Amino acid sequence: MDVYVQLAYLASVACFVVGIKKLGSPKTARFGNLLASLAMLVAMIAALLHHDVVDKNWIYGGIAVGAVIGIIAAVRVQMTGMPELVALLNGSGGFASALVAMSEFHQTPIADQDHVMLVSMGISILIGGVTLTGSVVAYGKLAGKISSAPITYPFQNFANAALFMAILAVFYPICTTEGPTWAMYAMFVLSFVLGVLLVIPIGGADMPVVISLLNSYSGLAACATGFVLGNQLLITAGSLVGAAGMILTALMCKAMNRSLGNVIFGAFGAADSTGTSGASGEKRSVRNYGIEDATMILDNASTVVIVPGYGLAVARAQHVAYELCQILEKNGTTVRFAIHPVAGRMPGHMNVLLAEADVPYEQLIDMEEINPDFETTDVALILGANDVINPAARDDKTSPIYGMPILEVDKAETVMICKRSLGAGFAGIDNELFYMDKTMMIFGDAKKSLTDIVAGLREGDA
Repeated sequence: MDVYVQLAYLASVACFVVGIKKLGSPKTARFGNLLASLAMLVAMIAALLHHDVVDKNWIYGGIAVGAVIGIIAAVRVQMTGMPELVALLNGSGGFASALVAMSEFHQTPIADQDHVMLVSMGISILIGGVTLTGSVVAYGKLAGKISSAPITYPFQNFANAALFMAILAVFYPICTTEGPTWAMYAMFVLSFVLGVLLVIPIGGADMPVVISLLNSYSGLAACATGFVLGNQLLITAGSLVGAAGMILTALMCKAMNRSLGNVIFGAFGAADSTGTSGASGEKRSVRNYGIEDATMILDNASTVVIVPGYGLAVARAQHVAYELCQILEKNGTTVRFAIHPVAGRMPGHMNVLLAEADVPYEQLIDMEEINPDFETTDVALILGANDVINPAARDDKTSPIYGMPILEVDKAETVMICKRSLGAGFAGIDNELFYMDKTMMIFGDAKKSLTDIVAGLREGDA
């Protein structure tokens, strides 16, 4: 039986590696997700066959309850709620690792625990607790239950430093074989507090980075728990998730031209930020256009670049956006979608959104590749994006987003922006693009606006 279990573990690891590799491309991501899910199922079955469990009915019951919750979430959660769901899944994974480590601490006599096991328990509890409460705070910010702006308070740095010192003070006795039980519980509580304090001062504009970082934390917690249990599969799978999350976090930071330390401790988007935030109270007018004007310009355009943002997800307009793309292509227009790495509220949000509408992967063009083409683009159609198209990031050194790579839509001949209002994005600053002479503002729900434009184009073709 041990031989078969180890072979099952090996097969699971191979499937995890291939699955994560496949997730690197929108074209193969669905298969990669299914393969990784299959690997997890095989690993669970192998673990149940290999280890003696006092009452497996609890295990089977947990699997059944978890499966029902997962199915309901998959069916009922809208695309707009996917970032919040991912945050909660990250927190659940980290918390599960922490609970397993705590359970093992209670079941194994301290005299039988070596230093490696005790250190692994402490790390698992620390990272798992941070992941749980950090993910809950991220969920609150994404869902609008907590202000998306950075929440700061007096002596914040001093409080964080004192908390780190307390964690180090508690961690030392945990690392000894005479470690008292209270130290583990203290670590449990302190990890919860640390998770809140790490995420609460981070603004909504940085949530894609936070989600990928918390995903990495959940993997690292699982890896530490693997050392506690002596389970090579858990160590390997946790390492893969942790490393993949860290790599993705680094890519997200690079896309924003910021360091990870600046994201975590920079309080990006705080209310006292300066620059083109419109804080002077100056009132400027925008050019408000109707559906007929937009229809006429799009009908005569040779090249159109569609830029999706979170507003597209809120309006659930991805399907009608692709319908518009197909109509324009039928009329001889070249249409592409420009993807900014941090558009939306989670890594790859726009890719997932457009893949749901069956937009061909070849039409999803990354920022670096599409930017040189905006100068020869007739119309840049913006659907709910804001900060990722703000020229201040390129031109205004006093702006809090200065230096962040953007989609340079302002270089197109005409910029058409579908937006509900002139409200600021996650960064909390105004957008100079709204007031340019070449910009056409079309206020309203993106789905309704696009539907009316599609109807106008069909009527013109009739």
